[in-house]
Amino acid sequence: MRQQAKQVGLGLRREMLDELEGSIPECVDFWEIAPENWIPLGGGYARKLKTLTTKQTFKTHGLSLSIGSPDPLDIEFVKTVKAFLDLHGIEDYSEHLSYCSADGHLYDLMPIPFTEEAVKYVAERVTLVQDIIERPLILENVSYYAAPGQELSEQEFTLGVLQEADCRLLLDVNNIYVNSVNHGYNAEKFLKSMPTERIAYAHIAGHYNEADDLIVDTHGADVIEPVWDLLDMAYDHHGVFPTLLERDFNIPPMDVLLQEVRRIGALQEKHIPAMGKRA
Repeated sequence: MRQQAKQVGLGLRREMLDELEGSIPECVDFWEIAPENWIPLGGGYARKLKTLTTKQTFKTHGLSLSIGSPDPLDIEFVKTVKAFLDLHGIEDYSEHLSYCSADGHLYDLMPIPFTEEAVKYVAERVTLVQDIIERPLILENVSYYAAPGQELSEQEFTLGVLQEADCRLLLDVNNIYVNSVNHGYNAEKFLKSMPTERIAYAHIAGHYNEADDLIVDTHGADVIEPVWDLLDMAYDHHGVFPTLLERDFNIPPMDVLLQEVRRIGALQEKHIPAMGKRA
C-alpha cells in the first residue's frame, strides 16, 4: 500500500510570478513547470524562479523530448535539461509518451504506433535519457486522435513501455477520459489496469467538446464532473497520489483557480482515512 498523504500541485505560469512573490497559497503543495519554457530565460524571470524553487517543491513536465521520434535523441538537449534540474534541485522529470519531431519539429504531440517494436524502441531511449539525467524518467499516458499501424491496444502499449523501460507513470486522468470517449473504451477498466507501484503523480485538467464523440485535450477549461469521478475512482483503487491541476490558457484569477486545487485536496482527504483503515 502506497504511503497516504495529501499532495496537491498547480502548474506555474510566468504571469503568476508577481502574484506569488507576495504570498504562496497554502493549499498548493508542489508546482510544475516545463523546462523548455524557462531554460532560455535569464534576468528577473530566472531570479524569481530560483527564489521559488529554493523554497517550494517543484516537478517538471517536458514538451520536446520526443521520446518516440524516429529521429535520434537530442543528447545535448537532454544534458541541458539535466543542468536545469540540478540547478533548481528538482528530482521529478516527466514527459509525454509520444513524439513531436521527425525531420524537424511537428508542433504537436503525435501518437507512437502501438506495436511491440515501438515498445522496445521507446524503452531503449528511456534508458538512455535516465542515464544522462541521473533520475527516473516519468512517462505520461497521452491523448491521441488516431492510431496508425496499431497492433496493440493503448492499454497494452502503455503497460508494455512501463514494464520494458522499468520507468514510472504520470497518470493523466483527463487523458483517460478523453481517449475513452474518442476511442470507445472503458475508462474505469483502463484506470484500474495501470500499475499502482509505478504511479509517480497525476494530472487532472479540462478539455473541449468538439462533438459528441470527439473531445480535444486543451487544458483550457474547468475540470468536468466525470473526470472528477474518475479521479475519485483512482484514489479508491490505487490509493492517494500527488495530483496536479493543469491550466494552460483561459486562466482565471488565482482565487478561482485555487477552488479546483482545493477540491483535489478535499478528495484526497476523503480517501486517506479509508485507505489507512484498509492498510
